[in-house]
Amino acid sequence: MKRFILAAALLASSLAGTAQAADDAQLRAAIGGSHRTAANVARDQYRHPYETLSFFGIKPTMTVVEVLPEGGWYTEILAPYLRQDGKLIAGGMISKTLLESKPAVYDKVVRAGFNPPKGIYNFAPPNSVDMVLTFRNVHNFVDLGDDKVKDMFKAIYASLKPGGVLGVTDHRLPESMPQDAEAKSGYVHESYVIKMAESAGFKLAAKSEINANPKDKADHKGGVWALPPTLTNGAVDRDKYQAIGESDRMTLKFVKP
Repeated sequence: MKRFILAAALLASSLAGTAQAADDAQLRAAIGGSHRTAANVARDQYRHPYETLSFFGIKPTMTVVEVLPEGGWYTEILAPYLRQDGKLIAGGMISKTLLESKPAVYDKVVRAGFNPPKGIYNFAPPNSVDMVLTFRNVHNFVDLGDDKVKDMFKAIYASLKPGGVLGVTDHRLPESMPQDAEAKSGYVHESYVIKMAESAGFKLAAKSEINANPKDKADHKGGVWALPPTLTNGAVDRDKYQAIGESDRMTLKFVKP
């Protein structure tokens, strides 16, 4: 029994050491950088950038595509993290003001085409990318119809190297609630995202509840935008929405076989 206890203790110690060694200091430095805006940092409690990117398996040597960064919340972290040894491609809309604000951070970000409504997918050559990330974007394209959404996933699939990863987060609609054809609420079924990705050839590698929020029931007037940070309903039920916090989100990791 004593030998069993000792062996268990040694194993636990070994696992703890491995976990500590796996800690990504460069990623923590990018998240803690002075270049980040206070407003973005305040949202870390809901978006969990370190945990989310670690779950997807990001490394500083990768070529990564961020799909439709727009305001650049994650770009603010990815750009300095990948700047020295990796490559960040902004696929589609991204704030020009952001890119010009700090050349020492954003000067190596590559801008490229990604426009599902127009079928434009020239963001990367086939089999050239290690990882594609899309944060709260899939719901925006549900109204285009399944064929267009599948085309989007197929384009992402084609860009990835074999073994490459697609990381998805989005506002999660409970499976018990009906999904309207346009996802007007901003919420989407997790099963729908998985179905669309798998239709392109992806394999679901893992799910995480890192960005889950059980307080969010996805039944708000004004949809997901009733919640922080948008608070589209103004003063109406503002305290209630602030107490809920940001949306309940799926976090899905897909792999190209």
